[in-house]
Amino acid sequence: MIIKSSEFIKSAYHKKDYPSHDFMEIAMVGRSNVGKSSFINKMCNRKSLARVSKEQGKTVSINFYEVNHQFCLVDLPGYGYAKVSQAEKASWGKMMETYLGQRENLGAVILLLDIRHKPTKDDMVMFEYILSNGYDPFVVLTKADKLKKYQIEESVARVKELLDLKEVFVFSSKDGTGRDEILDKIEGLLP
Repeated sequence: MIIKSSEFIKSAYHKKDYPSHDFMEIAMVGRSNVGKSSFINKMCNRKSLARVSKEQGKTVSINFYEVNHQFCLVDLPGYGYAKVSQAEKASWGKMMETYLGQRENLGAVILLLDIRHKPTKDDMVMFEYILSNGYDPFVVLTKADKLKKYQIEESVARVKELLDLKEVFVFSSKDGTGRDEILDKIEGLLP
């Protein structure tokens, strides 16, 4: 798939704020600072389509990005960030649960995991939640440029075994590793 156009549509905090369109949506979930915004920027070949921050917990809304006038990438708030109040965590959780459980346009969920770390308890809960909502797991291991080749292979094997998956994608927003394979996977999901 060649990305010819991409644009930010809107941010939503409530169901009533979701955009009204017929595009299939592909949501991205993952821990805070796993690289969801960098993933969007690299996939769309744009440097600042999605705001990237070194600080965790910066995405506090659901952000919709239209791609090729064909589908939407949807960036959800990160989970697992410790320096946020319980009330704010609960609010983000409710926002994500409403979107993931009720959005009719949602066609796929990409779970982003940091390749440098073993999936956390929160990652495992999210993976099970994705499965329980009827979506096939689509797992992307981010930050591949931070490891040596043998470490990448070990991490991929560990995640495949832990999550009982045949396919896991390796990705780097820095050098574009995995971008073409992930775009091919996305293209295969589109109606």
